[in-house]
Amino acid sequence: MGTMIKTALELDGMRRAAVFNGELMDYLRPHIRAGISTEEINTLAHNYTLQHGHTPACLGYYGFPKSLCTSINNVVCHGIPSAKEVLKKGDIVNVDLTTIVDGFFGDSSETFLIGSVGRRVRKLVAVTARALVMAIEGIKPGMRLSVVGDIIQPFVESHGYSVVRDYAGHGIGTEFHENFSVLHYRNRECEQVILRPGMTFTIEPMINMGKYDVVTDKVDQWTVRTKDKSLSAQFEHTVAVTETGLEVLTLTPSQKKSGQILNVTDMNKY
Repeated sequence: MGTMIKTALELDGMRRAAVFNGELMDYLRPHIRAGISTEEINTLAHNYTLQHGHTPACLGYYGFPKSLCTSINNVVCHGIPSAKEVLKKGDIVNVDLTTIVDGFFGDSSETFLIGSVGRRVRKLVAVTARALVMAIEGIKPGMRLSVVGDIIQPFVESHGYSVVRDYAGHGIGTEFHENFSVLHYRNRECEQVILRPGMTFTIEPMINMGKYDVVTDKVDQWTVRTKDKSLSAQFEHTVAVTETGLEVLTLTPSQKKSGQILNVTDMNKY
């Protein structure tokens, strides 16, 4: 299950994995545009990871067939890249990356706007991003892990959206998923976990424009869609609890340069 409280050496390992994951996200960023297939995005990520001597964590994980997840429009998560799936103007797509570096896992995702996207859709993406940032900025050691849902759910619902219940963030370290789940809605389960310096986990709210119910594709057994076919957005970072708050481990080089947790222009409007 991995250690819940990481040592200084383990935190250094986590940082190395997370830094590379952030570099990979920025490497992909200019390629995620209209006209590219999700299979091409997968190939770019796969080759870049191998060229740097690291391992795509998604590939083969419980049989997952690709090196990352690409979830378009009403796909909530676990979308499988395909040569037949080509991004077009007006789409939104979540790109979810996880990399293994020297035995440690880095995990992050972003939702990208493809070309000109309508105002209602831009707001969904911005509110989702803002929800993640609010959670990151609002957490301190000594709090209960349930604070994540206490922050995210009321904010999201105040804008008329819903928080997916079926999928969660998770502890992370030398395993992809370890120790505990991170629920993004108000709950009692996460009250049992007290946040301590050295804990590492992901926060990754999945926010639907409609209701929170989801369905899994019966054919590929991976692709998760909104049941009402409404749009869904997601952002994710891997974080570590410090003596004063949270350290965002998976910041990309462009985010570090800008001083922003996420590259979302409209986020601070909400």
